[in-house]
Amino acid sequence: MTLRDAGQLFRLDATSGVPFYRQIIDQVLLAVADGRLTPGTQLPTVRALAVALSVNLNTVAKAYREMEIRRIVDTQQRTGTFVAARRADRRTGDRRKALDGLLDRFVSLAASSGFSLDELAEAL
Repeated sequence: MTLRDAGQLFRLDATSGVPFYRQIIDQVLLAVADGRLTPGTQLPTVRALAVALSVNLNTVAKAYREMEIRRIVDTQQRTGTFVAARRADRRTGDRRKALDGLLDRFVSLAASSGFSLDELAEAL
């Protein structure tokens, strides 16, 4: 992934109330879900992404660490950080809990932006 690609993939919103590191994680998850990022795709280095987004290096490092803990990405020393292969071994209950969390964040963000539930349902 080039820096130009990173600039198109990541858009941080300082007015959303969502921490930048969390926005980075959410945007990677969305890009994986919609196919813009596929397993094995290399993400920009922490330093390169921090520069591209004009944020502190530690902000991007925190996002990458959390994604690695959650097995969204794999980091290989001296090689880089890559989108992890999808794991099909998640239990149904775990998948439902993860989906509920995503929906809660989505609805909260949409509500804070002034959208009604009817507008969300129609958009989906």
